[in-house]
Formats: sequence, structure tokens, C-alpha cells
Amino acid sequence: MGSTLTILVLVVAFALIFDYINGFHDTANAVATVVSTNVLPGRTAVLLAALCNFIGAFLGVGVAKTIGKDIADPASVTQLVIAAALLGAIAWNLLTWYFGIPSSSSHALIGGLVGSVWAYRIVSGQSVGESFFDLITSKGVLLTLKALVLSPLVGMVGGFVLMTLLLWSVRRLGPVQVNRGFRSLQLFSASIMAFAHGSNDAQKSMGIITMALAAYSASQGTSDGKDMHIPVWVIIACATAMALGTASGGWRIMKTMGHKIIKLRPINGFAAETAAAMTILIATQLKAPVSTTHVISSSIMGVGASKRVSAVRWGVAGNILIAWVLTIPVSVLIAAVLFGILHLALG
Repeated sequence: MGSTLTILVLVVAFALIFDYINGFHDTANAVATVVSTNVLPGRTAVLLAALCNFIGAFLGVGVAKTIGKDIADPASVTQLVIAAALLGAIAWNLLTWYFGIPSSSSHALIGGLVGSVWAYRIVSGQSVGESFFDLITSKGVLLTLKALVLSPLVGMVGGFVLMTLLLWSVRRLGPVQVNRGFRSLQLFSASIMAFAHGSNDAQKSMGIITMALAAYSASQGTSDGKDMHIPVWVIIACATAMALGTASGGWRIMKTMGHKIIKLRPINGFAAETAAAMTILIATQLKAPVSTTHVISSSIMGVGASKRVSAVRWGVAGNILIAWVLTIPVSVLIAAVLFGILHLALG
């Protein structure tokens, strides 16, 4: 029992570390535009985002339950499975952060979970193809894949439409008036974006920790492993880890988001943040895990395209798209390999 409890404690620690890394990896999602338009200094913007992230984490637990119970059958989830999933996601996050590439922490976690459960099923004697097909057709994975495709499209269209409407509404005003007005409005849009980020992303670690607690209870014979009640301490711990990570800042990715996709003005930042925040909040209400990185990146592209297609630096956008496509399959493979190593070492 002692060793099982030790592994549980380590898994909870890994989940909070992932949450912290998610925070600083995705800081740019909320504040890159407000910093690049000089509405707020970087440190002030980051602290505002951290506070709003923390508050947003208390919006609900629907996404957490999707992660915790709808990705894989509880019978295929052990502490080593969850540990491998988290380590795989952390490895991909740190790699993309080092190179300043906006990638999805959410999909790295989903990919890691699929990879480690798949490896567990293979070790348990299931066929390679059948076990993988069962996973990718699970309710949670299908919901995630749908959100993976639809949310960036909604973000891009939303950014394009909102920017077009805003340009039409301010057509009679001078540039100085427009900039002054939207500098104030961007404080609101950046706060809502950070709140939306916390509402969706913090719940992913909540789901993982609850999954680990359920697996521990099942291993002790005190439950069937299907209890996905999210304890209050888990919500507070994940909200805090996310906020602390955000407060540490993710400057490498912020440069990509704020400067390299398009040249932003306050009105552009307001449109991108507002469109992205609304998309994420809707997804949270639908219990769908989405990538805040994908959504805000695509919203920025939509805003840029509303001016002219050439306003978007499509070479940078192409590099981001490659990272989007690679995140899930690479995370699957990393987590599968890590599970194999952990199984040989500890299993």
C-alpha cells in the first residue's frame, strides 16, 4: 500500500507540475496581444492573466469529467499509465516552449493519455490495432478531435467577422481616437481571455488528478474506479498551480504570438481576444477540452486576414500549423515509450 500511495503522490505532483508548465507555456494566449500593442507592460499583463486564470478555474468541472472518465475505460487506467501520460505531455510542452512554438498543452495531455493507455493494453495482451481503435473512438477522444478541428475555425471566422464589424463601426473616427478607445477595451478583452483560459485548461489537470485518485481507490478495493467527483482541494490546487505558472510568464511564445503572425494594434488585439474568449467559453460549457493556443492563434490570423490576406505572415502560421498536427501523434508515441520504460522499471 505504501508504494502505491507514494506513486499516487508523485502522480498528483506531476499533474500540478504539468498545470504549472501549462500556465507559463500558455501565458501568451491571454496577454501577447495586450503586451505587443503596449496597452500594458509585460509584468502587469502577466499578473492580471494569473488572477483571471485562477478565477476562471472555478467556473465548472465539465471538462475535468470529460478528461477523467470519457477518454479511457477506468479498467485501463493505472498510476503508471497516468504518470507516463503526464511526463509525455510535459516533455512536449517544454520542447515547444524552448523553441517558442505555440502548441497545445491540452492535446499533448490527451495524446499522452491515449499513448500510455494504448501501451498498457498492449502489455496486457490486447492487439495493437484493436486497442488503439477503441481508444480513438471513445466519447472523450471523439469530442476532443471534433473540438480540435472546429474551435480554430470558429476562432478564425470569429476574429475575421468581429474585426470587419469593428472597422466598419469606427470608419468615421481618426486613428488616434480608435487607438485610445481600444486600449481601454483591450484591458477587458485580455481579462476575459485569461478567464476563459483558466476555465478550460485548469480543468484538465483536475480531471487527471481525479482519475489518479479513482485508480488508487480501485487498487485498494474501496471503489470500482469510476467515481469522478472532483474534490474541492483538487480544484483549488489546480487553480493555484495554473495561476503561478501564468505569473512566471512565457516570454518566448509571447514574441511569436504578439509580433510574428501579424502586426497588431489595440483594435486588432481586442477583436482577437474577444473572439477567442467567446469560442473557449462556449467549449467549456459544452465540456469540450480545446486548445486555447489554437483558438487565439487562429483568431489572430482571422483578424489579420480581414485587412488583407498578405497581412498574415503565413510562413510563421505554417510552422504553428505543423506543431498543431504533430502534437497528438508525437505525444502518443512519447507517452507509450515512457509507459514501457516505467512498466519495466516498476511494473
